[in-house]
Order: sequence, then C-alpha cells, then structure tokens
Amino acid sequence: MFEIQHLDPQRYRQQTRKSTLVIVVIFAVLAMSLSALAVALFGSTEGSNFRWNLGGVLLGVALTIVLVRYVFWHQSWMQPAVYGWQLKRSLMSVTNVMHQVEAGVQAGLPEAMKLLRFYHLGQVEMHRLDGHPQAADELSGPLEKHRQAMLETGLSIDQYRLDPAWLASLQQRKPDTSA
Repeated sequence: MFEIQHLDPQRYRQQTRKSTLVIVVIFAVLAMSLSALAVALFGSTEGSNFRWNLGGVLLGVALTIVLVRYVFWHQSWMQPAVYGWQLKRSLMSVTNVMHQVEAGVQAGLPEAMKLLRFYHLGQVEMHRLDGHPQAADELSGPLEKHRQAMLETGLSIDQYRLDPAWLASLQQRKPDTSA
C-alpha cells in the first residue's frame, strides 16, 4: 500500500539529483571497465571489437540495474528517488484504469471516488516535488469539484493511501455496455 508523504521539494530534488549522479557514475565505470575487459580478453587487433564493447556496456547496464534494485534501493540516500518512482508508478496504476474510475465516480462508487481523490492528491504532490506549481494549479478546478462531491457523500477527503483493493474492485466490475 503506497502512501503519499509530504517531502520538502528542494531537498527531494537535491537528493534525487545526487542519487542519479551516483548511479550514472557507477554505470559509466562499470560499462567502460567491462568493455575494456571484454576487449582485452576476447578482442582481436585485426578486426572490429564493437561486439565486445557492446557486450561490456550491456553487462554494465545489467549490473547497474541489479545494484540499484537489490543493493541501493534500500539505502537512505536512495529513498527520495524510490519514493518518486513509487508515487509515479501508483499514479500510473490509476491512470491505466481511469475510464473505469471515471465511470465508477459517475455511478457513485466509493472505491472509485477514493481512487480519483488519491490520484488528484498524488498529482498535486508530484507536481509540487518536481517544481511545477502551475501544473498543480491547473488541477484545482476538477480537484475541488471532486472534493465537494466526496464531502456530500460523506467520504473522507484524506485519501493519501492507495489501497490495491480499490483497483481490484473496479477491475472486477463489468463495464456498462448498454450506452
């Protein structure tokens, strides 16, 4: 279950730039070292060593992915980047079923209304963290309209958690094809 946190945007951007730089440097060192090693071990002086260089770069990509996912992912210096990735992934999971969410909101389904509220709050947070307050301002109309609808139905407007059960319940519903 993902939960929206309210991080300091300046600090978030600073830390994500730092973690990105660390990963890029690690990738560059791995790719160059592995390419040089592959050429030294398997290359020839007469022909092209492109395939060995490419193999070293691809191995560098694979090792970087493994290091990020299984070693760095849980390090404190990576947490802002991990949070940003999880926020965007959570928003994408709602975006992928947005037509069902909107239909559910029209039908007054509480799960759909909560999902749309989470989506709105998540978008505002993402734009705030990315330093795009004008994009968040553009959401204010639909956000406020949906907020009022939730208040009128008695639902909590504090939907900072994405409950996977909400998505599952919408995906299990048959779409209305009578229109």
